[in-house]
Amino acid sequence: MAPTQAFLSFGALPLANALVAPDAPSSEEERYPLTLTVCTSCRLVQLAETVDPAKLFRQYVYLSSMSPAFVEHAGRLARRLIAERALGPASKVVEIASNDGYLLQHYREAGVPVIGIDPAVNVAQVAAQRDIQTICEFFTAELAGSLKARGEQADVLHANNVLAHVADLPDFVAGIAAILRPDGVAVIEFPYLRELIANLEFDTVYHEHLCYFSLTPLVALFRQCGLAVNQVERIPVHGGSLRLFVQHAGAAGPHPSVADMLAQEIAWGVADDATYRGFASATTQLRDSIPSFLRQLRARGRSMAAYGASAKGATLLNYCGIGRETIDAVFDRSPLKQGLAMPGVRIPIRAADELVRARPDYTLLLAWNFSDEIIAQQAEYCRNGGRFIVPVPSPRIVPAEADSGHAPP
Repeated sequence: MAPTQAFLSFGALPLANALVAPDAPSSEEERYPLTLTVCTSCRLVQLAETVDPAKLFRQYVYLSSMSPAFVEHAGRLARRLIAERALGPASKVVEIASNDGYLLQHYREAGVPVIGIDPAVNVAQVAAQRDIQTICEFFTAELAGSLKARGEQADVLHANNVLAHVADLPDFVAGIAAILRPDGVAVIEFPYLRELIANLEFDTVYHEHLCYFSLTPLVALFRQCGLAVNQVERIPVHGGSLRLFVQHAGAAGPHPSVADMLAQEIAWGVADDATYRGFASATTQLRDSIPSFLRQLRARGRSMAAYGASAKGATLLNYCGIGRETIDAVFDRSPLKQGLAMPGVRIPIRAADELVRARPDYTLLLAWNFSDEIIAQQAEYCRNGGRFIVPVPSPRIVPAEADSGHAPP
């Protein structure tokens, strides 16, 4: 195994989705080191530490359907694949990390049989209420083998925003190879490392995300298991992501997009240590500038809340040292989160529809990857004079104030 080189330490942070009761003793909250490293051989960016997956995923507070824009994104993809692959009642679509059925519901409504796989008991129950058959287990090569033995192979396999969560990547990819029919296609989406670095998306780093992918190491990983990346697309979701189309080697010829992107990554600096050192330096500066920006507003008597009790929000608040002395409350649409508090900083979480009544002067947008959607949902808040603060790649106020530019008024 090739050595890894650490390039950014966040210190010891609480688990990002481990929301707590507001009055729970701080001594009960576990913290774990969070350190980014890069493999000196394959250039995979990964965490130095791994937390027991059962602590992270057996009870999960993120419901994909809470974002209508993300549900529509999933619907467009499903409709595209139904048309391109001529899917019908004799086909099978499988999704790994199927969450609450946000994607598979579109196939089911079109008459295509589906199977979801997700280890979170509470989330699988939500999917079951939607009539989405869900296997409540972690996806492994062993599980894939048992499904294959039962004749449950996939014409289309989805794995959206799950690859980063996997501790044993070779086993996971071997499972994909096993469950995929000879002419099947795996469609895999994940946040793109180049976007993370270019836009200083440091808050997307947390214990659930063990790896941060460019295309370069993934091509080699899939090849080891007899699979080939035959097409790659850049998509705008989650701050900038990649969508891979993966098939059994020899099933189809590669699209020019694969070679083009590999060449772009070399030119960008995927193999250069300076790329990662530069990101670490800029992140450290941003860690200091975000709370400074907020403190200036508070010093002038402005009230302040946050929106989106997201995992990235937990990283940002804890790493930047932003607590209840600055943020009065975090507003969120998910009923699973309301009434709890953000881990570490203990800021209370309230229902999203209370924001317009609370009328804070400024609201820190923790779920910035859904900024357009959230600002549209909160149009009344903005009409009443409320403003959002988008924290990355540098703190800025939206809608913009005529006399402020990017600095506090």
